[in-house]
Amino acid sequence: QDKTFVEVQLPENVVEEVQNTWNMFVSQASSREAAAESLYSALYDAAPSLQNLFKTPRAVMSIRILNGIASIVNSMATPGPLKIATETFGFQHLELEVTVPRVIIFRDAIVDLLEMEVGGHFTSRAKSGWMSILNYVGGAFIYVRVNFSERLKIIAASWATANHEDTVDEVVVEEEEKNDEEEAAEGEKEEGEEAEEERKEEKKAKLERAKTGEVRESGEEGDGMGKKSTMKVPTTFNEMFMFNAAVMGFGNSVWFEEVLEVFDEMVNNVSNSYRLQEACDTLALTLAKYKGNINLAEYKAVMLASLRSLVPKDWGSSHEVAWTWLWENVERMLRDLMGRPQIQERALERFIISLTDESVNYLRREVYKRFFALAPAGQDFFKQSTTRLYWIADKVVEQTMQMYREPKQMKDVLSATGLRHVGYGVLTEFFAPYVSGAVEVVRSMTTDADAEDGFRWSLSLIARILVRTINEGSTIVMKAVNANAGKALRKAVSIAPRGRRALWMLNITVGTQSISPLYWAIESSSLNTANAMIKDLLVIRADRDNYYYGCDDLFERHPEIIQRLCYDAPTLLWTLLDGLVWRSRLAFNGQRRVNYYVKHLMQDTEGNFNQALEWLCEHKDPKIICHPVVTLFSDLVWNRLASRYFLRGRLYFLFTLLVFIASQSILWHLGKEANLAHGIRIATFSCRVFTYVGSMGNLLRGQIKLLLADIKSRNFVKWGLLRFPGYLSNWQSFGCLLLLLCLAVMCMQEPVFWCIGSEEGDFPGAGLFTQNCPQGLLRKTFYTTLSMISMMLYSLLLLDLTIFSMRISAYVLVIGRVLNEVALFLGAMAFFIGTFSSSISALSSQSSNWSGVPRTALSLFEIVLGMFAQARFHEVKEHGVMLATVSVFFIVTTLFLMQLLVAQLNEAYANIYEDMVGYARLNRGTVINVTMSAVPPKRWRRFLDSLKFDEPLEFNEGDIGLAGGIQVLEPSNANPTTVDRITRFGGSTSPAMQWPETKDAAEDDEDDKYEKLEKSISKVSKKLDAMEGGRGGKSKRGAESSLGGTTAITDSDGGSDDSE
Repeated sequence: QDKTFVEVQLPENVVEEVQNTWNMFVSQASSREAAAESLYSALYDAAPSLQNLFKTPRAVMSIRILNGIASIVNSMATPGPLKIATETFGFQHLELEVTVPRVIIFRDAIVDLLEMEVGGHFTSRAKSGWMSILNYVGGAFIYVRVNFSERLKIIAASWATANHEDTVDEVVVEEEEKNDEEEAAEGEKEEGEEAEEERKEEKKAKLERAKTGEVRESGEEGDGMGKKSTMKVPTTFNEMFMFNAAVMGFGNSVWFEEVLEVFDEMVNNVSNSYRLQEACDTLALTLAKYKGNINLAEYKAVMLASLRSLVPKDWGSSHEVAWTWLWENVERMLRDLMGRPQIQERALERFIISLTDESVNYLRREVYKRFFALAPAGQDFFKQSTTRLYWIADKVVEQTMQMYREPKQMKDVLSATGLRHVGYGVLTEFFAPYVSGAVEVVRSMTTDADAEDGFRWSLSLIARILVRTINEGSTIVMKAVNANAGKALRKAVSIAPRGRRALWMLNITVGTQSISPLYWAIESSSLNTANAMIKDLLVIRADRDNYYYGCDDLFERHPEIIQRLCYDAPTLLWTLLDGLVWRSRLAFNGQRRVNYYVKHLMQDTEGNFNQALEWLCEHKDPKIICHPVVTLFSDLVWNRLASRYFLRGRLYFLFTLLVFIASQSILWHLGKEANLAHGIRIATFSCRVFTYVGSMGNLLRGQIKLLLADIKSRNFVKWGLLRFPGYLSNWQSFGCLLLLLCLAVMCMQEPVFWCIGSEEGDFPGAGLFTQNCPQGLLRKTFYTTLSMISMMLYSLLLLDLTIFSMRISAYVLVIGRVLNEVALFLGAMAFFIGTFSSSISALSSQSSNWSGVPRTALSLFEIVLGMFAQARFHEVKEHGVMLATVSVFFIVTTLFLMQLLVAQLNEAYANIYEDMVGYARLNRGTVINVTMSAVPPKRWRRFLDSLKFDEPLEFNEGDIGLAGGIQVLEPSNANPTTVDRITRFGGSTSPAMQWPETKDAAEDDEDDKYEKLEKSISKVSKKLDAMEGGRGGKSKRGAESSLGGTTAITDSDGGSDDSE
């Protein structure tokens, strides 16, 4: 078999036996991971001399082996896909020396394991089938290695050289280094530092020219005037290809650009037949939109010319053969498809348009009916409602059409969909029966062969993209997320290289799409796993050379992580913020070093003020806002920057208030003195004009600005049946609007304005800027009332100045929060006064104090306030019924309601006492967010520079640590710390090495003890059963392999997988 490699067709009964034994083996295991571990152990223990071939981490490699064998077994019934799958696996094992003896060892190990695990169901026919298929796979590995290994290496090496952006840079640097050495050896010593600096500058200039692709050619310089010309030299394959295409006369072949977009994917996946076929299929759909003539041989000619130019030193006949072989494969796949997509698209479109509501419902029902018949296990997976399943069927039909219309966009959409299905834990085995069922339904609904072929081909391509995306995106980290197991997550990332450990939890990329395991854990409510991820990311690990801390990786990948946690997982905010603090366990002179890594909370990726504080304020949690990390960076921004700009903005408002007080409450009274009347009137008028122009104008400008912003963003709030701009939901903005209205009405009712022209009138107080003319006196009462209201509004709007003191601000907020209780009290009091006043008024009484509802209500109100004179009670004593009624009112209001108010205020204060500082900090945070928008960018940058975030902080004396934080000293008894938060390791310092397992990570949780005991009993029982059922020879060896696999599962999982 290792001499040739062709399609193989096994008998149907043999294929069925092999597939049944495989499914039985997988189903008998407690989980797919357990079955994979058994396979790994059987192969690993089969030949100790081959154990050095197992270089990939055990947890990863075992799943790969299981998935590989499953793919081979599932493809056995179809020779074409079987050959492609086998060839792909052969390309993936090119670096291994696969020989016939090694194939036999691996084959026998797998067969022995299956024979032991399946038992009597492993018939001679099944064994023969397994031997045949494994021989076929092993021979294919040898064939591929012998025939294609060298070609693939040549293609990979030359492609890397052709696209290496730093190739020119490296050449320039090497040449310059040689020149520097020669000049240093021959140069004169007196040149000293000056000559060295000149050489460095010249080297830097040449390097910059190399990076920009500019080559300078010097002409003759006989007279000192050199002639120089610059030109852009192509340095990448795409640039060189387009250049050569224009030179060779193919500049009008626009379709070249479509091929170039996917050519890198083709070259990088030349060893993966599935990916190469997928790229060619997508490219064929794109080329089908091209209206001109397509000659694929033209691309080959330009491609080879471009590669010869970019790889001039190494290019030879072997390169010609390798790249010609690659393009011939691509061209063959494209030619098989050219012309078909247009026909299939039109036929499929006609079929979809012809569907009636009845036929659509039939298609929906039959798809799942046939799918469940082909894959009964799918019924356990599709748990959604019937309407949801029908919606999925509709999307499938729609996407088959969209695949023809927009192939490139659909590929990105399907990649994103596939990554989401990674999070759902979808089994790829379900895609093939789903496609088969859907195609069967369409075949029964149409007689148009082109429509059926178009639907089948498009849906098959969609399924292949989804399966590939799921397989590439299914990592052990995502499996842990699906299980919502923190322990499984810690085990999964324990095998990651220390330099990439954080990326395993933050990014999985397939093609142009990516998914974050952390965000998926949050979205799927796997908060145990998300909590374990954040903790692991924010653990500081160190070897002798480097510190590893995932803070930068976390915020660079997810700059909006604070917002996401506030919305979806508020409980994880504490874990995140706690991880940004390092405290030394050593104390000196009663002080302890504390590092707060707040860089990414204060500045975003572009260096601007971060929205983290805004998101925390919108979250409105008074406890999280008091976290030491939030307190530190918010106070830092407030004290050193925001407070100055906030006070600067409020000083003008305070000045307008003082002017208003002077004009309305001070100067008006001084103006009554005759000797001061003239000057005081001028001053009063000037202050009022300033109020109407300076204060009211400023308020009007602010209201218009906020109104336009809300209209632009369509930010409206609904109060009852009316809709108002959103900014009015803020009490200060609403207060400013009320103040603006009051000042506007005051301006219209200003007595001075109404008395202009009546200065010489015959009335007391006549004169310049008088207010005592008849028209002014008519409006004076209303005007002074508005003046009083405006004075109160001015004072209330200055309450935000209390944020300069957290204690005062908290006190003001407490007052505001207990006002609800006071309002309830006043409402109850008004009800009782109204009730009793109307009741008492019904009595016949001659007293003026108790005649009519208004007078009676006033008397009752005076009783409540203690203002009712005792001498007036004799009127009540003379009337027995009135005395009893007033007594009841007194008891209900004074003795009951007043005491109830006191109790309510005490309880309300007790409830908010712990959080009142938090509410005060929320208020200050909101002011900081508003104020920072007015801070000039230059001032903000100077502030950031003063924090020196780029300088590493010292952990302990002489131990230079991580940058991005602020170090402070705190009393050693404030937060006692006995354990060093930095986990230090010895041994190798290579970033590619895994972190050694720590004692804490290896220990089982308290809840796992019973599970561990149960697994131990299960392991012993399985060993006894295997020993009793041993058949000697290979069976015995297989049993030992299985036992070794079981032991490996138990040891590695710590008793968390098997429970039987």
